[in-house]
Amino acid sequence: MSVIKVVVALGGNALQESGKPATAEEQLRVVNKTAEYLAEMSIRGYEMAVVHGNGPQVGRILLASETAAGVTPVMPFDVCGAMSQGYIGYHIQQGLREALRKRGRNIPVVTLVTQVVVDKDDPGFKNPTKGIGGFANEASARRFEAEGWIVQEDAGRGWRRVIASPIPRRIVELDAIRGLVDMGYVVISVGGGGIPVFENQKGELRGCVGAMGAVIDKDRASGLLAAELGVDLLLISTGVEQVAINFNKPNQQWLDRLTLAEAKRYHAEGHFLKGSMGPKIEAAIEYLEKTPHGQALITNPENIARALAGETGTWIANE
Repeated sequence: MSVIKVVVALGGNALQESGKPATAEEQLRVVNKTAEYLAEMSIRGYEMAVVHGNGPQVGRILLASETAAGVTPVMPFDVCGAMSQGYIGYHIQQGLREALRKRGRNIPVVTLVTQVVVDKDDPGFKNPTKGIGGFANEASARRFEAEGWIVQEDAGRGWRRVIASPIPRRIVELDAIRGLVDMGYVVISVGGGGIPVFENQKGELRGCVGAMGAVIDKDRASGLLAAELGVDLLLISTGVEQVAINFNKPNQQWLDRLTLAEAKRYHAEGHFLKGSMGPKIEAAIEYLEKTPHGQALITNPENIARALAGETGTWIANE
């Protein structure tokens, strides 16, 4: 069986279900279901590195810290990001290890706390767009404005706090990730897009905190990781089965396949929303520009197997 190397980017619905309580137990239940889909990929010859989002989770960690401010110091935002990598990675590790074990696959699974260098002058710091925490109605969300936060409506899903989302420039632990992948590990890394850090002239790394707090888009970071590892496939798991143009319009059209040139054209024409499908298409474009032999696939978790068989999903390739 030939081996296909893949980076899998797990969206929010691979970790939580809409309308369900945001408890650790509920997240683990959903993650266990997602792990079954990933384990099926493994027995079909896919060697994977896994990336996950953390927008709702890091927001709740921050909110819990703020709520307990009278008892214990509030944690800075970069530390909240590191915490989210740890507990989400733990859940994926546990679920995927068990799903692989049931299939007779004794593959080690490990989570690596990962830092990603961003540019202090990135325009994202002047225009926060990345939603964090849970969704609320407008009146409830507006209370955060008094504390200096920016709140926005998020793609019809409700209102939430938003924070800067700078472009990922360099994965600090890349050599460690590559080494573990080469040794046969399933590596969960670059969680939540990675902990955003600045690098000073001395080469020292410092977390993005205070007014410079940030969350890197996990799809963009996944695309960077996939390109740096030179994998064969970037699989982006999201809430829809396929990508569409003219989304939610009478002339909506689902897309089975796209060339890189077509993806660029549709993106330039504004078909993909910034807070939704936009970063996924951008990640695919950036990965394919650096990886001529690669392909990108966008679908939802429950249809991963069918998409890999060519029955659904949206495939994007250079030609």
